[in-house]
Amino acid sequence: MSVERIAASVLIFHLLLFGCKTPSPNSEEENISTDSISNTQTNKTILSTYQIADAFDFPVGPPDAKGYYNAQPFGENLHLGDDWNAVTGGNTDLGDPIFSIANGRVSLAQDMGVGWGNVIRIVHYLPNGKSYESLYAHCDSMRVSEGAWVKRGEQIGTIGNANGLYLAHLHLEIRNQLDMDIGGGYAADTRGYVDPTQFINSYRKTLSRSQDDTLQHEE
Repeated sequence: MSVERIAASVLIFHLLLFGCKTPSPNSEEENISTDSISNTQTNKTILSTYQIADAFDFPVGPPDAKGYYNAQPFGENLHLGDDWNAVTGGNTDLGDPIFSIANGRVSLAQDMGVGWGNVIRIVHYLPNGKSYESLYAHCDSMRVSEGAWVKRGEQIGTIGNANGLYLAHLHLEIRNQLDMDIGGGYAADTRGYVDPTQFINSYRKTLSRSQDDTLQHEE
């Protein structure tokens, strides 16, 4: 038998035994589940980019809430958040854009029923490893879905009136405990909640551990 025929026989044998599929050079990348993104604390490369919440802005008229005012601040009438209205009053801000206060991951975006309407919740991962959640309620529309990553200043929805229950405004909460129930928006017990305006004003620039320790002490 000639050398050429022997080589051809060996080639056919290998094809039959191992198959002819060529391994993809990116096979390891293709096998990475997208669920791994949710395990952010174990993926420092991902969290070192735009997912880290290294600064905070206001959710309307960013970065400084220009054209809006806080109609019912945190703590007033046992309020657990801030109510943002346009300075023009009434329903003039119906449909105005709502922006994410910082980089983060959307944990909820759905209609929560009477009293709340459409609600968006976003978890923010700070450089020091701590996490906070922002909640945006009474939205007229939502432009994000659960699991999506958003950036600071990215539009996530529009100001609404909880399906006509209130005059249009944005109810904003910031929580230092994750996965809490939706709650009622008002309570004497403020555990798990922080003053949104105080928090944002304290965290306008890149965060440091000393900043966060100071805020935690004040809480």
